[in-house]
Amino acid sequence: MALRDSNLVENEYYHIYNRGNGKGNIFNSEEDYDRFAKLLYVCNSDKNFTFRNSIIEQKIDAWDFERGEPLVEICAWVLMPNHFHIILISHRSDLWEKNYNPITEFMRKLSTAYAMYFNKKHKRTGSLFEGKFKSKHIGKDNYFNYLFSYVHLNPVKLIQSDWKENGIKNIKEAIDYLNDFQYSSFQDFCDIPRKEGKIINKDSLPEYFKYNHVDDLFEWINDCPQLT
Repeated sequence: MALRDSNLVENEYYHIYNRGNGKGNIFNSEEDYDRFAKLLYVCNSDKNFTFRNSIIEQKIDAWDFERGEPLVEICAWVLMPNHFHIILISHRSDLWEKNYNPITEFMRKLSTAYAMYFNKKHKRTGSLFEGKFKSKHIGKDNYFNYLFSYVHLNPVKLIQSDWKENGIKNIKEAIDYLNDFQYSSFQDFCDIPRKEGKIINKDSLPEYFKYNHVDDLFEWINDCPQLT
């Protein structure tokens, strides 16, 4: 498996991912998924704060939190029982110029906040994730299209475990499942209104990227069959 690219740079797209230590689950309940999704939003901030002090104790909805300027622009995401995927880019020239890496800082805040929550809730100790997050530079147009498809089709594994190897057997069933699956950005690209839509920034998608609802997902995944 590819590890983190040696240099994360400004104005480039990256596929960010990680999984549970020892391939263990990092989400055991809807509450866990919900917390991580909220952290995807609130941790994408140049402010310093804690979720408990700024949101829980203040009794505000995380989606209404005034987070300030985002560190990165998230293009797509998905949460699976033992891993996650994020496609992102950072345009924060003001921070890059200070030798400050917004991508690394965002992932540090996200991973730390979630691990602290998860360990406390589930009464566990030790590392939650399998080391540092991994990254893959997205340098070609067709690779971005493929990864966008790959990220959003990931949940199909929960109803057909061999879809990556043998293809999706029932496309209608897969689409119906994805339409109901809350823990990804798929619904946001289907224009389903929800608070989680604040996580992504559609304006940050590449200029060449034209998304034609669900049809392109299956075309792109077949055009670039090599999985990461």
